[in-house]
This record gives sequence, C-alpha cells and structure tokens, in this order.
Amino acid sequence: MKDDPPGRERAALDETIHHSTRLAVVAFLSACDEADFAAVRDGCQVSDSVLSKTASALEAAGYLHVRKGHVGKRPRTWLSLTPAGQQALAGHVAALQNIVTTASGAATTAREAQEPRVRPVPSPE
Repeated sequence: MKDDPPGRERAALDETIHHSTRLAVVAFLSACDEADFAAVRDGCQVSDSVLSKTASALEAAGYLHVRKGHVGKRPRTWLSLTPAGQQALAGHVAALQNIVTTASGAATTAREAQEPRVRPVPSPE
C-alpha cells in the first residue's frame, strides 16, 4: 500500500477471510473434514441467513465446498474447506503471527532503548 513505510512489506492478511464471521467459519471448518450447516451455524453463533451469505462468499472465493443431500427425507447441507481455503487460513494466521512477532520485537527494542544494558552496583555509603 502507498501508506506503508518504505522498505516494509505489509502483512499478507487475506481480505476474503479477514471479516470476523468468515474467519470464524473458516477456523471452525479447519478442525473437521466436513460439518453440517447447523453445526457450523451453532458453533459460530450466527443465524442461518448470515451463514448462508458467508458460505456463498467463501464458496465464490474457492475456499469452501458446499455439498447438498438428504438424510431420510430431510434436505441437508454440509460445508468443508477446500485445499485453497486451508492454505488461505494458514497464510492468514502466519500473517497475524508475523504482526505479533514484529510488535514483540518493537516492544523489546523500545525497552532496551529506555533501560541501560548494565546497571551499576550502588556504592555503599
């Protein structure tokens, strides 16, 4: 981005899954091969319509596979991450970790600049 400091690369956060609901769905699905729509809805604490819109957006990005079928006479929908979705989540988490590492290094550098590296022993009086 043009507002980033020169010589610094911006963390590669995935804008598609950065939204909190999308990230929650992707994170939930990362722990299973496939999950029933209702299980994802309840696990992410969202409504049917929110999950439906989120699933559509993730499916359009190639991050989610939607499988429809029936259990008995009842229609069911199952959701699973695609390999691209798994890779996107891993990259997003790595970018977040990079931000944490950068912040930790900056905090350490700031502390070191404020505190002397060696503290003299006080002289007895």
